[in-house]
Amino acid sequence: MFFTWRLNGSLPSGREYPSAGSSGEAFLALDRILDSAQTGPLHLRGPEMAQMVVDAIHYRKGSDYELHLFVVMANHVHLLITPAIDVSLLTKSLKRFTAKEGNRMLGLTGHPFWQDESYDRLVRNEDEFRRIARYIEMNPVKAGLVASPEGFRWSSARPIANRPQAASLHY
Repeated sequence: MFFTWRLNGSLPSGREYPSAGSSGEAFLALDRILDSAQTGPLHLRGPEMAQMVVDAIHYRKGSDYELHLFVVMANHVHLLITPAIDVSLLTKSLKRFTAKEGNRMLGLTGHPFWQDESYDRLVRNEDEFRRIARYIEMNPVKAGLVASPEGFRWSSARPIANRPQAASLHY
């Protein structure tokens, strides 16, 4: 499964968004807007916040899902997994924990952290898997943040030896 979720308010309000064409075309158009990170909250740009999300992603891997790839951008997350539990329970758990922890880190309570809806797509074959994997790895490069996928700190493309150590989480 391929998932994308974004921070609440990360897309500018009062403008039309692509709805014509396929859902994949609409997704790409919206993701380009998110990658520009010109409006809305950019909480995941902070190293502590990004690391918290990365740690949460790693916390349940192996039990709730097989983790293939991920990237934590300034205002959204892409995740490619093979789920071992109900997908709605999985996303609800990840988003609930990271929202609660993110708001705690920001000194906020009761504020929506993530946008309610998420984008999810069943990966149908190996070609689609490779295309999505490449898309996730290249997201920080296409956004102009790094020259190569391995250079982005909050991505599974970063070599294991250079990744920050995960803290223990409980949710």
